[in-house]
Amino acid sequence: MESLDGASIVVIGGGVGGLSTACYLADAGADVHVIEKNEQLGGRASTLEAEGFRFDMGPSWYLMPDVFERFFGDFDRTPSDYYELTHLDPHYRIFFKDGDQVDVTADLERTKRIFESYEGGAGEALERYLSKSRENYEVGMKHFVYEDRERLRDYLDLDVARQARGLSLLGSMQDHVENYFEHPKLQQIMQYTLVFLGGSPKNTPALYNLMSHVDFNLGVWYPEDGLGGVIDGIADLGRELGVTYETNRPATAIKGREGAFKVETPDGPLTADLVVSNADYAHTEQDLLSPERRGYDADYWESRTYAPSAFLLYLGVSGDVPELAHHTLVLPTDWEEHFDQIFEDPQWPDDPAYYCCVPSETDDSVAPAGHSNLFVLVPIAPGLEDTPELRSRYRDLILEDVAEHTGTDLRDRIVFEESFCVEDFADRYNSFKGTALGMAHTLRQTALFRPPHRSKEVDGLYFAGSYTTPGIGVPMCLISGELTAEKVFEDHG
Repeated sequence: MESLDGASIVVIGGGVGGLSTACYLADAGADVHVIEKNEQLGGRASTLEAEGFRFDMGPSWYLMPDVFERFFGDFDRTPSDYYELTHLDPHYRIFFKDGDQVDVTADLERTKRIFESYEGGAGEALERYLSKSRENYEVGMKHFVYEDRERLRDYLDLDVARQARGLSLLGSMQDHVENYFEHPKLQQIMQYTLVFLGGSPKNTPALYNLMSHVDFNLGVWYPEDGLGGVIDGIADLGRELGVTYETNRPATAIKGREGAFKVETPDGPLTADLVVSNADYAHTEQDLLSPERRGYDADYWESRTYAPSAFLLYLGVSGDVPELAHHTLVLPTDWEEHFDQIFEDPQWPDDPAYYCCVPSETDDSVAPAGHSNLFVLVPIAPGLEDTPELRSRYRDLILEDVAEHTGTDLRDRIVFEESFCVEDFADRYNSFKGTALGMAHTLRQTALFRPPHRSKEVDGLYFAGSYTTPGIGVPMCLISGELTAEKVFEDHG
């Protein structure tokens, strides 16, 4: 590891990308100070605790366990040093709104039989699809995710071309999935993970079929104390490495220059040799930097395609909810209209696809005895009008939909309730247009087409998080911290 002995570094934002970057920089000898505007670390992976219930407010799927093993392994630790994992069975349950129900489990032969019941030959097609997905994952992660190829000429290298040969790089996920499956429900099962990438089947590159390897082959896990327990583990690792954390301290401006930065806060300025921003990239540029120090103008940010925002209901209910699995998806038989109402004609979805998370199915500690803990998440377009009246009306629509399509009527059993939506994402996370995830993974917003880890205008200023490579999701943001640290090492190590 390169040495940064004596360098003082302020990391703005205690989300996953910032926490990861801080660990790598501290391990190299830097004096690292993380400041976070909210009352707790984790960024979008915050935790809500009230009346005996504990909710993961944002990310709730523990996927790609190999990424977490690699991260902790970089510091001669393992995830089990900080939290235990439970393999979920089923991985998730799907309720289709025409009455069909499918449980996806670790038993591939069982899943093949389910696929075959919908379409002759689909079981074998699933095996071929997952073989390609595994290949894309193994090659893609090694050569295109853990390596930040930020210039076009980085892709013209013969070795890169050889590694990329055979990968499903171009075309849309819709086109790719249609090559294997005709039945719309099978297509939906293979595409639902696009929600985690903030895209739709039409605008997400086929490369992301690698997510099916993550889903079917690597499994779905639940970490002890939820995703909040993972955040605690990463923060504890940082403390062991010497990182200092300070919550309730937002940055209000980034001034100065390399070797003499001044990060303004309501509690006075912090000086540093270098600065890393894990805050929302657009917020950092538009609100924390003066115009001449910005890498992108306002028109750039307005012209991007953003991942959905979300309408969330955090619910504490009396009794059990046996019809629901830990992870449950409720899907209309044709979800194209929902995606169109996110990306093409933004509006509150008429017939939404949504996700229910019930951690109390696995973890007794997240709810009082005799109660269940769940949240319902509906992807919606960023920037939508978000008023108490709209939320109330949509809340009633969703609870009625849950009752109708899962057989779980929660309406007379709710003892705790809180909603979270577009305005909350914007206020709590300084999120551009209230996006829940950041910049979507369209073909023109993938790899070198995402904003860089280095500031384009300010030497010594760096960025981490979901806007940078490799992109959206907890594992990707964990990797982004490593890539950001590598840029700092290249420049100053």
